[in-house]
Amino acid sequence: MVIIRGATTIASDCKEEVQKSVGELLEQIVIRNGLKPNEMVSIVFSNTSDIHSYYPAKAAREAGFESCSLFSVQEPDIDGGLPLCIRVMLFVEKNLVPKHVYLRGAKVLRKDLSGKINIAIDGPAGSGKSTVAKRLAQDYKILYLDTGAMYRACALAILRAGADVADEEKVCEVMGDVSLSVEYLDGVQHTFLDGEDVSDAIREPPVSMAASTVSKHRSVRIKMVEKQREIASKMSCVLDGRDIGTFVLPEADVKFYLTATPEVRAKRRYDELVANGHTVDFEELKENIVNRDKQDMNRDFAPLKRADDAILVDTSDLTIDEVVATLKQHIQERI
Repeated sequence: MVIIRGATTIASDCKEEVQKSVGELLEQIVIRNGLKPNEMVSIVFSNTSDIHSYYPAKAAREAGFESCSLFSVQEPDIDGGLPLCIRVMLFVEKNLVPKHVYLRGAKVLRKDLSGKINIAIDGPAGSGKSTVAKRLAQDYKILYLDTGAMYRACALAILRAGADVADEEKVCEVMGDVSLSVEYLDGVQHTFLDGEDVSDAIREPPVSMAASTVSKHRSVRIKMVEKQREIASKMSCVLDGRDIGTFVLPEADVKFYLTATPEVRAKRRYDELVANGHTVDFEELKENIVNRDKQDMNRDFAPLKRADDAILVDTSDLTIDEVVATLKQHIQERI
């Protein structure tokens, strides 16, 4: 029998907060420890005496944890204790080294588990998130993980194989024979596909559009997300994408959602492509960006959207330096 511990806090004593926080906490424990329903024997909750609105055990049942026994108890008052806190112990029948999970304000209870920082930056194409993410990583001397490059590489592999990027079965078939890896050379991420450095090839417009379609497939996203979470669990890093704060790293220390007008975003991408020697039509590029926005925002699995706790930053009229300064100010307020 192995015991996995965890804790989280709620913003206020209400049913919705308890439901949301308990569901998030248990989901992260399951994901990080690779648990299956039949491996969980029982789940025991304790909450501080200032939480009266809802039983955490009931919230767990409603979150789908129905295969094991659930218990809730109230903790005695302790002077100086962390307020509005919910703790949990999962008793599991599995041979593993437990990965304990402490979220939100409860991170202070286990500083040994939270000596790193994960920064999530989401937003549509051309909003500046990749450029800003790289700058933040450089300034804070932490890892920048280009998640978009990973999906672009998947798309390139599908296109080269001549398969339909919308056919999930074919996509999975091709991906089964593909070797995808990420390496950091001189501080820059390089993406390799079957041993070939495709860092430039994956930036072609057709690959960008195909990446949006490929990333909709649940099997592809789960495979890539597993790699991303594994990296983020081991070190401080900045990740940018379209569902980092909502799906990949919902427990990220700081979350941002960057946006800008379609015209501004198209101009940025146009200048970038021209500078790299590509010939592109501005209006066509703008139309592609608008279409990709719709595609990303309306996909069934992990769509592009702003996380509830993400800080919104409109970069339309800001320079890169101004955006970086804005984000750094928020980061310093949070850590």
